[in-house]
Amino acid sequence: MVKGIIFDIKHYAIHDGPGIRSTVFFKGCSLQCQWCHNPEGIHAEPEIFLRNEKCPSECRFCISACPNGAIKRKKGSIEVDLSRCDLCSKCEDACVYGALEIIGREVSTEEVLTELEKDSLFYEESFGGVSFSGGEPFEQPKFLEALLEMSKSKDFHTTVDTCGNFNPKLLENIGGMVDLFLYDLKMIDDKKHRKYTGGSNKIILENLKYLTANGHQVAIRIPLIAGINDDEHNIGKTVEFLKTLNHVKQINLLPYHSGGSLKQKRLGKKQFQDGFQSPSNERIEAIKSIFKECGFSVKVGG
Repeated sequence: MVKGIIFDIKHYAIHDGPGIRSTVFFKGCSLQCQWCHNPEGIHAEPEIFLRNEKCPSECRFCISACPNGAIKRKKGSIEVDLSRCDLCSKCEDACVYGALEIIGREVSTEEVLTELEKDSLFYEESFGGVSFSGGEPFEQPKFLEALLEMSKSKDFHTTVDTCGNFNPKLLENIGGMVDLFLYDLKMIDDKKHRKYTGGSNKIILENLKYLTANGHQVAIRIPLIAGINDDEHNIGKTVEFLKTLNHVKQINLLPYHSGGSLKQKRLGKKQFQDGFQSPSNERIEAIKSIFKECGFSVKVGG
């Protein structure tokens, strides 16, 4: 029995591959994209998640429950000293308002499969299946491999949503069990990629070349952040690169949204995302037209 750490299983998902799907969100990612919309998936271990808007000012149950004195009320809001928190979950158990939650839990492949099977009828009727996202699924390769094996044994269509920053040797065992890769491509310039994501894009581009050269089905996902990667140079270089690859027909443009910024605050982390914006609708349509003129099928969102 293989175990891994996830932070959610989303049922009836419609943006993580074809049809109606169940999406398993893995914890842990090798990149730290400043605009990440799932920042709770970056850190590999469980984390405490605080929703102060749900916390009534008169309640102090969590403060009393914490054995380490990590929780205090300051200026009407609860604050958690992460250096003193050992994630014992006693505050979560004591909070009747759902303001405190431990994000991330260890589960077995059998537990996950039980959840996936609940939606199997939807998969059949909509030509859907199961998706593995995050975070980065390849950060837990044994767990991913086991889940893919179990999914294929049930004849589920499988999708992996990946940033592409993983050891290419992992594809030898895992690649053949993936029906569709949703592949993030953020920017072509390596120096700029390092600045905004914390890592190089060299392995990312090489893995994409490998997947397409070996006949794997790949849909490209491009997050669009105004002033960061929506410029003519980056879009032009991206198109130029993608035109050299086989089996890439679908492009999904993902305009930036600020949901990740609120999550960062709830995790008690540095606010990376202040100031980021989506390109204008006119700019998004212009980028869409550039890709379409080069023969790609383009969708905004999804």
